[in-house]
Amino acid sequence: MATYVWGVDSASPVDEKLLSCVTEQFGKPRFWGRYLTTIQGVASGLSKGEISLLHRQGIRILPIYNEFRAATGYENGKKTAQEAAQQARRLGIPRGTFLFSNVERFFAVDTLWILGWVNTIRTTGYKSGIYHDPVQGGFSAAFCEAVRRDYRVTSETALWSAEPQRPASGPDAPPIYAPKKPHCSANVWAWQYSRDVQGCPVDTNLMDTRLFGQLF
Repeated sequence: MATYVWGVDSASPVDEKLLSCVTEQFGKPRFWGRYLTTIQGVASGLSKGEISLLHRQGIRILPIYNEFRAATGYENGKKTAQEAAQQARRLGIPRGTFLFSNVERFFAVDTLWILGWVNTIRTTGYKSGIYHDPVQGGFSAAFCEAVRRDYRVTSETALWSAEPQRPASGPDAPPIYAPKKPHCSANVWAWQYSRDVQGCPVDTNLMDTRLFGQLF
């Protein structure tokens, strides 16, 4: 039987103040999703200081790569995977860790990009993760076509679903794990169930322990 752990993700850097905000308002997270690079006006990139702070607290890191604005074309999927792996190596993230590409609901997305991402991540020694919206946008159709073409897409990829949204809560009162999924075989092992939490600039998540054990 699957079991789940509670955590958060943030575009803001993690410091003692933000960590205390989350811990006092909700409880201690088991993991924290952070972006690998800085994009002005969007997200601050993960630093080695943050890594040290989180690891001292026993909090694992969910690495997210979002330095792209469309998810179309095999070569672009390949390039995104290569860049994500490069940034992970720069930060000392070991091979065998899941790296998540950040595919927003408003992105153009196609099957070739997903194939390029999955096939290339495999060669880097990291593992394929994709944050997505299975309801809004074209991700689900593109993903299921990629699975139809190559079943390794589903067997090697962990999906992080952005739907549906529920009220923010902590580890003592999480919702029942029920993320929306593509209409095909998929390992939906994480669920961002509440975004833009009031009081602390984080999103709240539940994660399958099968994924949790392969974070940084």
